[in-house]
Amino acid sequence: MEPKILNYVITLANEKNFTKAARKLHLAQPSLSYQISKLEKELGILLFNRENEVSLTYAGKVFISHARQIINQFQQLNSEIIDVAEMKKGQLLVGSLAHTGAYMLPKTISRFKDKFPGIDLVLIEDTSVNLQLLISSGQLEIGLMSMPITNSELEKETILEEDILLAIPTHHWLASYEEVDLKDCKDEHFILIKEGNHFRKNTYDLCVQSGFEPKIVFESININTCQSLVTAGVGISFVPRMVVNEIQLTNKPIYLPIKTDKINPKREIVIAYKNNRYLSKAARAFINTMSELYN
Repeated sequence: MEPKILNYVITLANEKNFTKAARKLHLAQPSLSYQISKLEKELGILLFNRENEVSLTYAGKVFISHARQIINQFQQLNSEIIDVAEMKKGQLLVGSLAHTGAYMLPKTISRFKDKFPGIDLVLIEDTSVNLQLLISSGQLEIGLMSMPITNSELEKETILEEDILLAIPTHHWLASYEEVDLKDCKDEHFILIKEGNHFRKNTYDLCVQSGFEPKIVFESININTCQSLVTAGVGISFVPRMVVNEIQLTNKPIYLPIKTDKINPKREIVIAYKNNRYLSKAARAFINTMSELYN
């Protein structure tokens, strides 16, 4: 039974006349009669009395009550699909690293919600490894994270490439320098983000590439805590430039660029998603919104 036949039955019941119903349906009258008769044969029961005036039989009344509900559900489904396609409603599951998301997501979400208020955003914060697994398994559609991405099932789009700076106390011997060669810091005490974070790996690798392993005196999961410890003179640390722009401390460290002769003191922030999978319009709009803000 095709959905259009339900509309034929409803229209005939309303018009009580094959000719009027056919005209309203833009059909030839014999074609409508044939379609209704064919349906009745399939069901094995008459839906309409055809004596003086076309009227519904008891079976016809039962049929049409359900037909109207089905047509209404089809119309609702059509409306909802159109709304989703036109970004009027829907849901987007977004993953993010906690530190990176704290600096990049508030502005992005605010602008996205202004443009698409009907899209519900669900945010999941986790480690890079877990986020990659959640995306590849379909539990998240997109994820904000830093390179490297190790999961071969994911594609990525670069949102931001930023400098990694060295944070030092204001009274430090490097305070008068305009930039620092990291190899000169081999005897310094370092305060680093705890292991499990890509920024920790990136910055540790910078030291190794400069010819030494850092002497780590303190680790924290919070980059602001690291900055406070630098200000207190406990050691020196690394900071992404975005943190420098957003950090809210009464007393701030001095932030120095790192020489780039043999190393690349930068980090790449990307949006990752599963390859060969349909990327929803909401996800594409979210990526575009973030790119507009940070590219």
